[in-house]
Amino acid sequence: MARTTKGSLVSDKKESVLEGFKAFLTRGNVIDLAVAVVIGAAFTNVVNSLVKGIINPVVGAFGTKDLNHYSSCLKAPCETNAAGEVVSGIPILWGSVLSATLSFLITAAVVYFLMVLPMAKYLARRARQQAAKEQVEEVLEVSELEVLKEIRDALVAQRRGPEQSGTGTP
Repeated sequence: MARTTKGSLVSDKKESVLEGFKAFLTRGNVIDLAVAVVIGAAFTNVVNSLVKGIINPVVGAFGTKDLNHYSSCLKAPCETNAAGEVVSGIPILWGSVLSATLSFLITAAVVYFLMVLPMAKYLARRARQQAAKEQVEEVLEVSELEVLKEIRDALVAQRRGPEQSGTGTP
């Protein structure tokens, strides 16, 4: 336990937990994850509308208008009542799996092409710029070092005097 200026006891553990939580929240990847979740949730409605409004009618041109109605019977015969509930047999609802898979693939493609790919290109360009900047700084450091060596050599030669300057390097 530690005492504060007012004399109350404050746990060092609570301070470290709060500091850790603050560090966790201020990391960039947590913010990125929160933005991704919000955008993903909003984008789900767009993808579902696309599947229901475009893909299902295209599939409907070849059969049932709704992918969810496509099914097979594992244990024949599959019979349904007027409400559409299965009375006998074991149906496999592969149409709903296909619909969910299409929704996932469309979502993944849009997220990749509209978010991930542009961000990767931006980060690569930024890394190239940073590398170029570091190379320029390295060249400047090397040239500064060369100039300092030349100054040192000139001072050493000056100290030796004009008669010893031609004898060699120190």
